[in-house]
Amino acid sequence: MADELSFTNAAARLGIAQQSLSQQINVLERTLGVRLFDRDTRGTRLTEVGGLFLPEARTVLERAEQAVHTVKRAARGEVGSLSLAFLSVTTNHLLQPIVRAFRERCPDVELAVEDVGIAELVAGIRAGRYDAGFTRPPLVEGLASRTLRTERVCAVLPCGHPLAGREQLRLAELADEPWVLTDRSAWPPWDREHDEDFRAAGFTPNVVQRASSVRHLLGLVAAGVGVSRLTESARRPGVVFVPLAGESAKTEVVWLPQAGKPALRRLIEVATELTTAG
Repeated sequence: MADELSFTNAAARLGIAQQSLSQQINVLERTLGVRLFDRDTRGTRLTEVGGLFLPEARTVLERAEQAVHTVKRAARGEVGSLSLAFLSVTTNHLLQPIVRAFRERCPDVELAVEDVGIAELVAGIRAGRYDAGFTRPPLVEGLASRTLRTERVCAVLPCGHPLAGREQLRLAELADEPWVLTDRSAWPPWDREHDEDFRAAGFTPNVVQRASSVRHLLGLVAAGVGVSRLTESARRPGVVFVPLAGESAKTEVVWLPQAGKPALRRLIEVATELTTAG
C-alpha cells in the first residue's frame, strides 16, 4: 500500500479485495492508535507517522521472512549442529568420506567429530553428548541403528608367515598360533562374541599379549609376536591380511531413537547413500 498509494492498485498487487485491504489497514491504525494514511479527493498519502512507521515495518517483515527461511532450512536439516563419535577402527574408511560429503551438502551445519573407544561412544550416545556414533555391533539395547557396510574379517599375519600366501583361511587353522588381541576390558559384548567364535572353531587362543589399540595390535603382529583377527578395512603395510572363511563384520551408525534433530536425519541419509554407492 505504501508503495502504490492506491487502495485499488495495492489490492490488485496483493491479490485481495479492496474492501478487505481497507479493513486491515483500519484495524492496524486502531491497534497503533495513529493514522498512517491521509485519504481525500486528491488521493492517498502517508502521514508523517506513517512515513516513520514504514521502514520499521519493512525491517520487521524482512526479519520475519528470514526467520521463516531459517526455520524451513532447519527443518530440512540444513542448519544446526551435530556431535559425532567415530570408533577408532572406523575412522580410516568412514570419517573422511562421510564428513566431507556432509559438509559439502550441508555447509551450515556445524560438525564436532571425535575418535573414541567403544565404551565412551556408547555412553556418550546415551547421555546425549554425541548425536550419532559410527561403530561395530554388538552394542546395547535402546539404540537405533543402520548398517552402513559389511566387510570381510581377516587373519592378520606377519610378513613371511607360512600361511601368508593363502587366499583364504579357516579360523581353526590358526589354533596353534600365538595370538595378540585387544584388551578384554574394551567392550564385554565384543569379548563374548569373539569367545564364541573361537569356541565354534574348536580352540581357545593362546594370547601372548594384549594391545591397547588396533595400531598397537598391528605393530605387535608386524614384529612377529603373534597373529590376530581384524576387519579388512584395518589393513596396513607391514602385515598380511588373509580373509577368514565365512566371517564378516558390520559397521553401523547408531543414535538415540528419540533424537529429533533434522540435521541428524540428513547425516544418516548422506552416510547411507555414500556407503551404498561405495
